[in-house]
Amino acid sequence: MVRVSVEYRLPHGAIMTASARIGFLGLEEDWSQVPDVSVIQIPFEMTVSYGAGTSMGPSAALEASSQVEAYSDYLGDDLPAGMNIRTLDAWRFEGPTLISHLESIQDHIEHGITHGEFPIILGGEHGLLLPALKACVSRGILESLHDLTLVQVDAHADLRDELNGERFSHGTVVRRCLDEGLGRAIQIGIRAYSLEEARMIESDDRISAWRAREIREDETAILSILDCLSDINGPIWLSVDIDALDPSIVPGTGTPVPGGLDYWLVSRIIEGVFEGKGRVIGADVSEIAPDEYGITQFTAASLATSVLACHAKKKREV
Repeated sequence: MVRVSVEYRLPHGAIMTASARIGFLGLEEDWSQVPDVSVIQIPFEMTVSYGAGTSMGPSAALEASSQVEAYSDYLGDDLPAGMNIRTLDAWRFEGPTLISHLESIQDHIEHGITHGEFPIILGGEHGLLLPALKACVSRGILESLHDLTLVQVDAHADLRDELNGERFSHGTVVRRCLDEGLGRAIQIGIRAYSLEEARMIESDDRISAWRAREIREDETAILSILDCLSDINGPIWLSVDIDALDPSIVPGTGTPVPGGLDYWLVSRIIEGVFEGKGRVIGADVSEIAPDEYGITQFTAASLATSVLACHAKKKREV
């Protein structure tokens, strides 16, 4: 978030005056009004197991968003499309333990959804997911995790019981969500997982998975995915781990895995989540680690913009 005290010309032609705030998409934000959407930066980096940089990902994606076009052909309008967006200052914490960090993340997200705002979280390693869901329960947006369907677009299953001796990490977060009572997990694009995780996917009827191999080899797989998404009833959380995409598109992420999804496929999945019967209560775009060419952070900002456009369109249809 940037405060300015002089006139500033925004990328999309608007003029911002003294004491205004520049937020997501480089748009001027009116903080005197209750927001419809909160953009929440969680630069969390504590349990990364390979590449580093997720602590810098959210701010890089936010900066890149100022260069993303405000017009959405899916929505047929310029964003924010009548919505009031509030971009919160980035989460900061220096506690002694991982658990204290996760609790602080939950508190920060709760602050951003005080009035029932739709949260779009820029992360930060994927361990932020459980605190985000707990924040929604705490604020009454979600009655319980048992009611929720998680749509997880990801290269990894995140179903390990522990990773490098840690039970609350980016590689265990969906397992921990299920332990906390998550009703259902739909995993799309997974292609790097352990035998333990493979067995859990096969044996746990709360989990549905479309592996990247299946999506690549069967051109009708996307139709099956969209059918599944359209039939979800009840609340949905959309979690897009940036490593779901092929590393040729997003080289900057904690654990890049070859053979990933392409941009348009992920965009169509995002649209499909919102087009169905369910109610999307929030979303995260996580595991963003900026690369030197700006490709990863711009792609992450573009996906977050797609989420925003889909939310705007859904609001118009209700």
